[in-house]
Amino acid sequence: MVRSKMISIGGLIAGTAGILLLGACGSESTPVAQSSSASPSSSAPDTSAAPSASSSSPAPASQPAQAPAPAPKNDGLCKAGDVKLSIANGDAAAGTVYRKLVITNASGHACTIQGFPGVSYVTGADGHQVGEAAFRDGSKGEPVQLNNGESASADLGFVNVRNYDEAACKPTETRGLRVYLPQETASNFVAVQGLGCAGKIPGNQLTVKTVHKGA
Repeated sequence: MVRSKMISIGGLIAGTAGILLLGACGSESTPVAQSSSASPSSSAPDTSAAPSASSSSPAPASQPAQAPAPAPKNDGLCKAGDVKLSIANGDAAAGTVYRKLVITNASGHACTIQGFPGVSYVTGADGHQVGEAAFRDGSKGEPVQLNNGESASADLGFVNVRNYDEAACKPTETRGLRVYLPQETASNFVAVQGLGCAGKIPGNQLTVKTVHKGA
């Protein structure tokens, strides 16, 4: 009788333990996934802070008016438009004729000239150069100041080009001289007919000396 009760109590305990175990297993269920509408990453971007299309940006500050460019400074040098040029007679020696390039200040104000003019023969309607430009003979002189109406001069040497081999020289009639004053980029033209070498020669068909005061 006692044994039967013990068996019944053991069975009851075993049954109760089974129920508890089943209850515990049931409580470890997988969590339910949250709705996608509640996820912060899927929410629509907040546009409440964006400026409306009718909003305008502040007007830019007005730009200050630019001052006109300063006029180029007069450096006091004689320019192409300041002078009148002419050729004065000179001497002849050893196949070369020496003449003077006379430079007269006609600007209405004083100007200064110093150094060697650039001189070359030109011909044709387009004034194209014939042969090499004049060779600079001697040293550069001191500055020469010319008041309005005063003149300076530079000695030019014109070689008789008939002394050169005709095939090498290629003698060409010239209309005159193109002259660049020292340190000037614009040129002047002096009409004087002559004969120059268009070809390459073993010498200088023109020579020029530095400018000096007086004609």
